[in-house]
Amino acid sequence: MEAKKLFPFDEVCRLRESWRAEGHRVALTNGCFDLLHPGHLFLLEQAAQFGQRLIVALNSDGSVRTLKGAGRPILHEYLRAYSLSAVRWVDAVFLFDGTRAVEEIRRLKPDVYVRAADRTVTDLDSRELRALGEVNATIEFVEFFPNLSTTAIVREVRGRPSPGGSSLPPVALRWPPPGEKVLGCAAAGQKND
Repeated sequence: MEAKKLFPFDEVCRLRESWRAEGHRVALTNGCFDLLHPGHLFLLEQAAQFGQRLIVALNSDGSVRTLKGAGRPILHEYLRAYSLSAVRWVDAVFLFDGTRAVEEIRRLKPDVYVRAADRTVTDLDSRELRALGEVNATIEFVEFFPNLSTTAIVREVRGRPSPGGSSLPPVALRWPPPGEKVLGCAAAGQKND
């Protein structure tokens, strides 16, 4: 099992420079990507549309614990990197230990920084925002799947009784919520307008 798109940060910087020399626009996004789910995939698909290359800064296990608390991450950083490496829109993945990617932004100099639209510019860390300004990166916010996050999935799974005594029950999230339209799609059994 090899995470073919996982590189040391210095190698990602070299890749970025070669892509710049080839005239490629490079997008950067970051996150924990614990239990890769459709919301993550939708974000990555949209993020890739802002450049010819997409780099994912993946929070290390220690970083995820700091951000999310005890019991997280669910999956080890290498397994999360392996999952991201399998996503066709992703060109490179690197691990970072901080809670914010300030120095990574400064060194990578992305053309575009992409976040989910559950945040706004005012929600971004002021140090990250300053670093993005220093490298003249544009900031794009893309649609996201509301009510679908790793935290929500974990809550749902932990709240269910285990069938047959197994430790991990099957997950069948009820999403989107009945009657709720999401990204132009109606909930199951309903018609789109």
